[in-house]
Amino acid sequence: MPKQPKKSRSELLKNPLAKHALIIVCLLAALGIATHVLLLLGTRHSALRTVPDLTGIPIDEARARARREKLEIVINDSLFVPAYEGGVVLDQLPHEGVGVKPGRTVYVTINSFRQKMVPVPYVAGRSLRQAKNMLEVAGLGIERLIYRPDLATNYVLEQHVGGKKMTPQSRVEAEMGSGVTLYVGESGAVTTVSPKTVGLTLEQARGRLWEQGLNVGRITYDEGIDLLDRKKALVSRQTPQPGTAVRLGTEATLHLTLDRKQVDQRSGEADRQMEAAADRLRRDREAEAELELRSRLDSLSVRSDERSSETEPVFDDGLFADTDEADEFFD
Repeated sequence: MPKQPKKSRSELLKNPLAKHALIIVCLLAALGIATHVLLLLGTRHSALRTVPDLTGIPIDEARARARREKLEIVINDSLFVPAYEGGVVLDQLPHEGVGVKPGRTVYVTINSFRQKMVPVPYVAGRSLRQAKNMLEVAGLGIERLIYRPDLATNYVLEQHVGGKKMTPQSRVEAEMGSGVTLYVGESGAVTTVSPKTVGLTLEQARGRLWEQGLNVGRITYDEGIDLLDRKKALVSRQTPQPGTAVRLGTEATLHLTLDRKQVDQRSGEADRQMEAAADRLRRDREAEAELELRSRLDSLSVRSDERSSETEPVFDDGLFADTDEADEFFD
């Protein structure tokens, strides 16, 4: 069979089908190249910027650093941390070292220049639990509980703000989060049970201690926990131990950590301590009830013996002066 001669390029282009197919292939190729170029320009993968560390510096300096990296700064939140000056960046997102595209927004949390001032409610004349709740609703806490002899235990006698006694007519403001000193009544040497605070945040632990009439003493953290992470830290150790009987007004020492495994382990130990304390309290109450019952029975027994030992009264009718005269009469 004789070979057919190959068609030249010009002859192929004269074919309408081949011509249109070639045009379509060229258009698709051009479209693919244009799309790739546009994606590169839009995403700018070749122009990544490394987010600088903006924490610990004033917001104006943080903005200048961000502009040099073609990034934008947006203040997302503010906190009041006394250890820092006002306007200092406390936290950022994305964090330092992350690769981002130019124009990316970095959200920062700055330190407030001054804490918000709130009215202090008058809580004297109420129970300690009511006073605590009213102060917490106002955004305040308890600086210290000072117990004084009084007929009513855990009854708020006075409150002091900034060393000054408040009256019902006082109009006082204090920084949000600050504390009020409460003078509370105590009838005798009253004891309370140290509550379980393991597994709670610092604010939750403070509230539970105040409800039991205890003060918050020394607070420590694991090494490496910064001021912002402290809000997420949980109590891992406490002194006095959970379930311990202590005097009202005793100071409790707390240690906080971010190690959840450690918290879970010690929370189980604290639960067992609280159960043991509940058993001791139940046994003590049963023993007290038994002693009281025995005391009542003994008292009833003594009264019964006293009544049985009493002789019936003898009435003198005046007929006989004495026994000899009565004998003579019958003789």
